Amino acid sequence: MISVIIPCYNRAHLLPRCLDSVLAQEFRPLEIIVVDDGSTDSTRSLLQGSYPGIRIISQENKGVSAARNAGISAAKGDWLAFLDSDDTWFPAKLGRQVRAVEASPGSNIVHTDEIWIRNGVRVNPQRKHRKYGGSIFKHCLPLCVISPSSVMIHRRVFDRVGLFDETLPVCEDYDLWLRICARMPVLFVREPLVTKYGGHDDQLSSRYRGMDRYRIRSIDRVLNEVELESSDRKAAIDTLVSKTRIYLNGARKHNNRVFVQECEQLLEQYVTS
Repeated sequence: MISVIIPCYNRAHLLPRCLDSVLAQEFRPLEIIVVDDGSTDSTRSLLQGSYPGIRIISQENKGVSAARNAGISAAKGDWLAFLDSDDTWFPAKLGRQVRAVEASPGSNIVHTDEIWIRNGVRVNPQRKHRKYGGSIFKHCLPLCVISPSSVMIHRRVFDRVGLFDETLPVCEDYDLWLRICARMPVLFVREPLVTKYGGHDDQLSSRYRGMDRYRIRSIDRVLNEVELESSDRKAAIDTLVSKTRIYLNGARKHNNRVFVQECEQLLEQYVTS
């Protein structure tokens, strides 16, 4: 019982490639939900004309977190699989994940490896982007190591850790993986079953600078909300302090007094803790 959730904003030119990859799955999902986040292009007419079997949820533009959360609330499946509208799945993707979960009863989240395409050319991810399974909280601290397009999550996880944070303009996936991996292990299918496409101008990561500001906020949140094992807590504090010091230097350089004060307060709290 898998619900596929695809958030979309002005991606009518990319949606067919994305949706066709879901429709080609060897393991057929219960439903496919496209959350149209206030698109002003031909997204809705495309869906209604070419994909009549797909559920459409329309809302005013609120951002990717709100779109995913709307999909979660509307989904009928016990398991939720997310796919960004510019990415695609291999036909075996859902089936491999289902078999992985069946082989590990009690699992709550499973992700896969991926292929990267940038500006039409395949590129090799750096070592820092390597994927892992098991208790991976420490690996999640430097940057996002789980791709939303690769993950399948049981809905009980959201009951425990909460939904995507709608106040974050970026790094909302990093924030969620931290909250999840601080509490439970993850399964990992060591096979590239997702193609991630990058290099286009409308990617969120290309529109925001200083994204570590949001990662710092997420680490601070986990440190205050979750009782971490001592080694995980130390790793989280070390990462927060390192990122904060770097961000503080930038804030001072640009004379951003608000950010300078925020960084100094965090360092005062954690350097002496």
